[in-house]
Amino acid sequence: MLDLGYLWSDEAGQDIAEYAVMLAVILVIVVGTIRLVGTNANNVFSSVSSSIQ
Repeated sequence: MLDLGYLWSDEAGQDIAEYAVMLAVILVIVVGTIRLVGTNANNVFSSVSSSIQ
């Protein structure tokens, strides 16, 4: 009898896909946070600049 159990136990491809999805989610969060902080920092610097003048 042919044992094909090793095909079901090989999860290397699944692990790579999970890491890729996790990396994509982390990148979206990081980019969104940087854009938000950058926009707020720009507003603060503009406000300070206009109050100095």
